[in-house]
Amino acid sequence: MPELLIDFITSLDGYASGEGWPGWWGLEGPEYLAWLGNAPEGDCTVLMGATTYRLMSGFSAAGEPGTGPLAEMPKIVFSKTLREPLAWANTQLIPRDAVEAVREMKAVESKSMRTIGSLALCRSLLKAGLVDRFRVVVFPVITGRTGRERIYDGYPDVGLEMTDSRTFDGRIQLLEYIPTILSQPSGNSGHP
Repeated sequence: MPELLIDFITSLDGYASGEGWPGWWGLEGPEYLAWLGNAPEGDCTVLMGATTYRLMSGFSAAGEPGTGPLAEMPKIVFSKTLREPLAWANTQLIPRDAVEAVREMKAVESKSMRTIGSLALCRSLLKAGLVDRFRVVVFPVITGRTGRERIYDGYPDVGLEMTDSRTFDGRIQLLEYIPTILSQPSGNSGHP
């Protein structure tokens, strides 16, 4: 069965972006960009929603660093607002429920999948129990005043078993986990 990886980039305080900040908060370094170009999930299908599609296809069209390999990968966009044909190469539009579609893909496809951005999509896939791995790349910036798109709002409680970690360029931290949705806080002994 193919694996599904949720893949986020975040500020230290858990935001996906910040008003006025460039992509990667302007802190992407050569080691991180090289890893992006050769990431082990390079042979998978990328899943995203309409907002992330618009953003990332725009970055790709502008030649932003690190977007070249993404342009070559097969991509699926879940959206009821976008219309075909989509301009970004290797992109398929699925205008129906993402949870149902991904559940079907995991049952019949052989190719693994990963997300990029797409906060609501990732939240729904995790709540549905479809996520096998959860990866976060933390950039060394706090965007308390300008931060936009809090990543974990609306998530259930999730236990995370670390499977990998790595530091890029002496400042960017990759953390990878196996997620488990918790019915109650971990270690809860029933005491107030």
